[in-house]
Amino acid sequence: MLKQRTLTALVLAPLAVAMILLLPTAGFATVIAAMSLQAMWEWTRLAGVASTTARIAFVAANTLLLFLLWHLRATPYAGYVIGAGVAWWLLSLFWLRHFSYAAAPTRENALLKLAAAELAVLPAWLAFVQLHGAVDRGHQWALLVIILVWAADTGAYFAGKRWGTTKLAPRISPNKTRAGAYGALALAGAVALVGGWLLDERGAALLALLALALVTVLASILGDLIESLLKRQANVKDSGTLFPGHGGLLDRVDSVFSAVPVFVAGKAVLDLLLAP
Repeated sequence: MLKQRTLTALVLAPLAVAMILLLPTAGFATVIAAMSLQAMWEWTRLAGVASTTARIAFVAANTLLLFLLWHLRATPYAGYVIGAGVAWWLLSLFWLRHFSYAAAPTRENALLKLAAAELAVLPAWLAFVQLHGAVDRGHQWALLVIILVWAADTGAYFAGKRWGTTKLAPRISPNKTRAGAYGALALAGAVALVGGWLLDERGAALLALLALALVTVLASILGDLIESLLKRQANVKDSGTLFPGHGGLLDRVDSVFSAVPVFVAGKAVLDLLLAP
């Protein structure tokens, strides 16, 4: 499994870096939209939507919503959408505490999980596009948030393998440990300091970025746990089989969906607080 994960990462990571740094924001938004819609397609399966027609209709409707959000990205409404995404991830903490909620395969529970998909995916897409298109080194900031998620995933994997004994959420994701969470925070924190320095953050701004990075990592862990909860309720191991060793696309971007809106919202607050 480690070999598969490593080979897949070696192929995908350079492509992701090139896409973030080289594509104009319109092209970047298009690629991320395609990935978001694929993730939504997989989410419909986890939600228990059996009808292929209904799944296609859901993805088609969200294609139109993404197009609408593109035209709203520079308006105050964008902040409301991103804020709704952050609020959803805070609310999802209660779902983790009551993990059997919405587990029954009913139409009402399927609709609830589809609503969760809207609040998870659309704000993340908009936040990522808004960050990438920022005038002040937006491409680099977009790359940093992705590297933070990668670092958290890597730190969690190796720290969990080496020191993981106490489970983080055994009834939801038995393989996740507290040591893994600490490893995620440690490695991502180091990346935030290095990345922030390279982006000319100094003093209080660099320390604030470190704090934001740690909160972002906690959000990424939350996103991972929510997807694990959905898979457990759907009684499947992976959301799909798109990537060898990694499962479906949703298995790869669940942490991104929760991390990006938190990072973007937090950065906006810090920019206001630290403005000269």
